Amino acid sequence: MSSQHTSVLVVGGGIAGVTAAIESAEMGREVFLVEKSPTLGGRVSAMNQYFPKLCPPLCGLEINYRRIKDNPKVRVFTSTSVEKIEGNKGDYSVTVKITPRYIKDSITDPVHPFEQLEATLPDEYNYGLSKKKPAQIPHEMAFPFKPVVDPVALEDESTKAQLEKIDEVDLSQQVEEMTIKVGSIIWATGWKPYDASRIGYLKYDEYQDVITNVEFERLAAVNGPTEGKLLRPSDGREAKRIAFVQCAGSRDEAHLPYCSAVCCMASLKQSTYVREAFEDGEAWIFYIDIRANRYESFYRKIQDDEKVHFIKGKAGGIERDPESGDLFVISEDMENSDMVRIPVDLVVLATGMVPSTADDKVPMDGLTYDDYGFLVANPDKAVYPVGCTKRPVDVSASVQDATGACIKVQSN
Repeated sequence: MSSQHTSVLVVGGGIAGVTAAIESAEMGREVFLVEKSPTLGGRVSAMNQYFPKLCPPLCGLEINYRRIKDNPKVRVFTSTSVEKIEGNKGDYSVTVKITPRYIKDSITDPVHPFEQLEATLPDEYNYGLSKKKPAQIPHEMAFPFKPVVDPVALEDESTKAQLEKIDEVDLSQQVEEMTIKVGSIIWATGWKPYDASRIGYLKYDEYQDVITNVEFERLAAVNGPTEGKLLRPSDGREAKRIAFVQCAGSRDEAHLPYCSAVCCMASLKQSTYVREAFEDGEAWIFYIDIRANRYESFYRKIQDDEKVHFIKGKAGGIERDPESGDLFVISEDMENSDMVRIPVDLVVLATGMVPSTADDKVPMDGLTYDDYGFLVANPDKAVYPVGCTKRPVDVSASVQDATGACIKVQSN
C-alpha cells in the first residue's frame, strides 16, 4: 500500500507560485517551492508598475518574501529544475536537478568582490537591453539576495579564468540531484512573450526602435537599463512620440489565434509612462478592439487624454526614415475609412502570452494540454495549473487563482 503525503510541490517562483507556496504553508502544508532561475519573482519583478494599484513590484513581492522567510514550512530551491515525476496522487516521487551558484557559502560581501568583472553577457532581466557581469546578484529585488555565476560564462575560457581568481567563487561545485516526496503538485511556470521576430511585417528584427511591451516596461523602470528614461535604443534620443501596436501576433491564425487578455491594459498603462515622462509626450494606440475587462474607469481616463490617440485598425507595416531615424506606422483607420502614416520615435509591440508549458511540458505522464499549450487541471492526479500556466491572466487574477488552487489541495 502506497503512503500518503500531505506535502505540496510548487513549481515556478513567480507571483502565482510564491502565492501558492505561502498560502499552502499557512494552511499547514509542508511546501517545496522550485524555481529554475537563481531568484524568485518571475516576470512581475521586471515590471515598472502593475495593476490594479499601479505600484512597483517591490510593494507586492517584499511582503511575500518576508512571509516565506518567516515560515519554516516553505523550502525554497532556486536554480532548480524538475526532471521527473513518478507515482500517483498522494504519493509522488519528484526528481529535481540543482545547479550550483558557484559561490562559496562563507561569502560575507555579495557585491564588491565582483566589481572587477566586466559586463559582457546579455542581461535576461532587462530582456537583453543591457549587459550583466558573469557573476553578480541578478537584480536589486532578487530573492535570495545572493550572487550567482551564470553557467554561460563558464563556456568562455578567458571569463572562466577571471572568475577563478576571485576568492569567493568556487567553480568546483557540482550539479546535484535529489528526490522529493509530495502528495499534490501546483504548476506555476508562467509565460513567455511571443517571439516578435516571427511577425516579419512589424520589423522587430530590422529596426532597433521597434521593441516589445515587456522591453518597454524595463525602459520605464528606474532600475532598468536607462534608469527609467524613455530613450530610443538606436541612438539614445528621447522617445516622446510612441506607438503601441495591439495584437502583435495575437488573434492571428498564423501566430497566436487567441487573445492574451492583458495586452490592452498593459498598453493603456504604458501610455501613462509617456505622458508622465514628457509634458509634450504623445501616444498612439493601434487596436482591433480594446478589452479593458475590470478596468473600464481606467480606460475612460486614458480616453480623456487628448495626447493619447486611439486608431481602430490593424497596423500593416512599419517604415523608417534613413536620415532622421523616425519610424512610420502604416495602418488602416476604420473609423475614418482611411489609411494613416504616423511618424513616431518608438514602436512598442503588444505581443501575446505563450504558456511556458507550450514547449516545456510537465515531466509526467497522463496530463492534458489545450490546443495552445496551456495545462489543464487534473484533480484526479492532484495536479493544478495556476496563473498563466492555465490561461492568460493579470497579476491580481494570478494571485486569486493560486489561492484557489491551495484550497483544492486542502481537500486532497
